[in-house]
Amino acid sequence: MQYYIGVLKKYAVFSGRAGRAEYWYFALFNFIIYIVLGIVDRLISGPIEPGQMAVSVLTTLYSLAVLIPSLAVSARRLHDTNRSGWWLLLGFVPLVGPIVLLVFMVMGSDSGANQYGPNPSVQGGDQPPMPTPEEGGQPPVA
Repeated sequence: MQYYIGVLKKYAVFSGRAGRAEYWYFALFNFIIYIVLGIVDRLISGPIEPGQMAVSVLTTLYSLAVLIPSLAVSARRLHDTNRSGWWLLLGFVPLVGPIVLLVFMVMGSDSGANQYGPNPSVQGGDQPPMPTPEEGGQPPVA
C-alpha cells in the first residue's frame, strides 16, 4: 500500500526512476480498485436490458483521477530501464506495442545510477524504509 500512496503523492512527477515493486504494486492496487468499483457500479445501475449500455460512473471517475499518476509511474519505470518516457507512445502501435512495453516494465533495473537518477532498488532510493523488528519487521541477517 505504501507504493500506491507513494505514486499518488508523486502525482505528476515524470522525472526520476521507479523500481519494479513500485510500478507493479501500483498496477495491482489499481486492478483491485477497478474490480471493486466495477462491482459497485453494477450494483448501482441495476439490471441492464438487451441493447442498453451500462453506466460506469465510479470507474470512469477513478480512471480520470489516476490517469496522470499512471503515466508518470510508467515513465519513471522506463527511466529505471534507461529508456525515455516517450517509449510509452509505443502503446499506440496495435498488438506489438503493448507487448514490447510489458517486456520493458518487467525488465530489471539499470544497475547503479543512470541519466535519470540513482537506482531506486538500492536502500535510500525511492524504496520505502524497511520496518524495524519493533514494528513487526524481520531483524537484519548478519
